[in-house]
Amino acid sequence: MPTVASHVNVQYGYTIGRGEQFGPGFSTPVFVARGEGDLLYVLCRASEYRPEGTRITVCTVDEEYVTTFARGVPNQGPHEFNFDDGSLVWPTAIAFDRDWNVYVSDEWLNRISVFSKDGDYISKWEERPGTGDGELNRPAGLAFDADNNVYVVDSGNNRIQKFTKDGRFLSKWGRAGHGDGEFDMPWGIGLDSKGDVYVADWKNSRIQKFSPTGAFLATFGGAETGVGAMHRPTGVAVDADGDVYVTDCSNHRLQVFGPDGTFLTSLVGDAQQISPWAQTYIEANPDILKARRRVNLEPEWRFRRPVAVNVDAAGRIFVLEATRHRLQVYTKLKDFEEASLNL
Repeated sequence: MPTVASHVNVQYGYTIGRGEQFGPGFSTPVFVARGEGDLLYVLCRASEYRPEGTRITVCTVDEEYVTTFARGVPNQGPHEFNFDDGSLVWPTAIAFDRDWNVYVSDEWLNRISVFSKDGDYISKWEERPGTGDGELNRPAGLAFDADNNVYVVDSGNNRIQKFTKDGRFLSKWGRAGHGDGEFDMPWGIGLDSKGDVYVADWKNSRIQKFSPTGAFLATFGGAETGVGAMHRPTGVAVDADGDVYVTDCSNHRLQVFGPDGTFLTSLVGDAQQISPWAQTYIEANPDILKARRRVNLEPEWRFRRPVAVNVDAAGRIFVLEATRHRLQVYTKLKDFEEASLNL
C-alpha cells in the first residue's frame, strides 16, 4: 500500500541486494549513489574481521550486476587491510563530479580518493589529519554543487568544508556544540535545487539547513521521541520538489519533511518480496528455504538501521540498510491528490 501524508504519496516497489562478500551483493553497505544512466554505486564497508568485502558494487536500478572496484585488500592476504592508493579501509560516502568521476571519503585514511566511473583509480587528496583549513578528521558525507565544487562533512572536526574538485580549500563553517550552526559528529549531507545544504547532525539527532555560504537557515528534529523526532540520523537527500528524506537510523525508519522542516510522513519498510539475488541464493540452499517457511518473516520486511538515502529524477527513492545488506526502492507518485470525502 502507498504511504500518504499531505501531498506525498510514496509507493514501495522492490528490493535490491543480499549479503555477499564478493560479486553480486553487498557487505555492510553504508552509502548509495545514483550514477550515470541506470547505474547505482553501493559503497560496502564490510567489517574489520572481513575487510576483503570492502568495495564499491555497481549494479543497475533493476539489480543487474555490473562490476566491483576499489576493494579493501586488492594485494594483501585474507583479513588484512591495505592502505595503498586506490584501496579503501573505512569508506563513508560517494559523490560524482560533472564528468561522473567517483569521489569516495574514507574516515580511517582521512582522504578523498577519486576513480573514473568505470572504477579506474585517478588520484587522492588529503591524508594528514588535522584541524587547519583543508585538513580533515574522519571525513564523512560528500556533495557536489552546481559549480563542480564539493562539500565535505569533516565529522571529527564538527564542521563543513568546501573544496574544488581537485582538493583546493575554499571555505568552512561550523564548530562543536548544540546550538544553531554547531555540530556533534555530523554525517550525511544533501543539496537542494537552490544549492542550500542539509546536514545530518548525527549526535544532535537533527537536520540543519544552511545557505551555500554556510549561513544557518533552519533546523528540524532535535528530539528522540514524538512526531518528526529523530535518533541518530545518518543520511539526507532532497528531491526535485524540495522534500527532504532522512534515514532515522536508530529509530529504524525513513522520515520525510517539507523544505521548511514540516513533518510529512515516515516509512518503516515494506520488503515482502526478497530480491532476485537473494532468491537465487535461497533456491540453491533447500535447508534455508525450509527454515524460512517455518518462521514469521514480517520482521524482515522492515527497515533495520537504514543508513543512507538517494533520490533520482524519476522519483525513485533508494533506502539503504546496512545490517540487512539491501536497498528498498520506493517511487514518489506525481500529481497526487487526496480524494474528497463526504462524512
